[in-house]
Amino acid sequence: MGPGMRIDLVTLDLDGTLVDTALEIAEAANRALAEHGIERRPEATITRLIGAGTRELMLRLLAQVFIERPALAQSVAPEAVLASFERHYVDTAGTSAAPYPGCREALVALRDAGVPLACVTNKEARHAHRVLEATGLDGYFQLVVGGDSLPEKKPHRSVLLHVARVLRIDPKRLVHVGDSSVDVETARNAGVTAWVVPYGYNGGEPIEGAAPDRIFADLLEMARHVIALRNTSAASERCDAGAAT
Repeated sequence: MGPGMRIDLVTLDLDGTLVDTALEIAEAANRALAEHGIERRPEATITRLIGAGTRELMLRLLAQVFIERPALAQSVAPEAVLASFERHYVDTAGTSAAPYPGCREALVALRDAGVPLACVTNKEARHAHRVLEATGLDGYFQLVVGGDSLPEKKPHRSVLLHVARVLRIDPKRLVHVGDSSVDVETARNAGVTAWVVPYGYNGGEPIEGAAPDRIFADLLEMARHVIALRNTSAASERCDAGAAT
């Protein structure tokens, strides 16, 4: 994104970007494991699997379990564990989720500046809405796209292009903000700017390795940058209009 480029749409990831949901996801996962006679796993182990959606998280978690205890692969049906997780996550979703510092202030600032916002997550849409409602963030987004909302999910290019099309914004004026290499790859695939925050999950790896276009300390710093770019662009347009007359 060049200097002075106007940003007309910000899309934001949910887990690890807007809200910390690791504890409630881990609790639902461990309740599901326990229901099938499998010992609880450390929260950090489960947190490293966040990013591709809850179904993929549980399948990866079960793969780890089966490697450690191969006999379980014969007696435990993955689909049954997935169904257990679904029931338990309905109970835990939104119970301990907390917006990261600066999150709410950033959304307010962007809303007041007239910047449309969309939440784009690989979490299933029903769970995403529940988390957003529980944390009081649901009123800030013109659109919420979950991992099961479209034929494809992040990092497929169609996801962000769908958002731009629905909200009638040129993708060149869209930035995607996330916390993981999946978010960076999503932006790259769609040909949009990739920004990140450093405090999320990303499989436990430093986000610098994903080579985003920019890393912000928090969402409020990001919001202030967006607003400053919009103000600069507006001032430039006024100057050009004055010169033309």
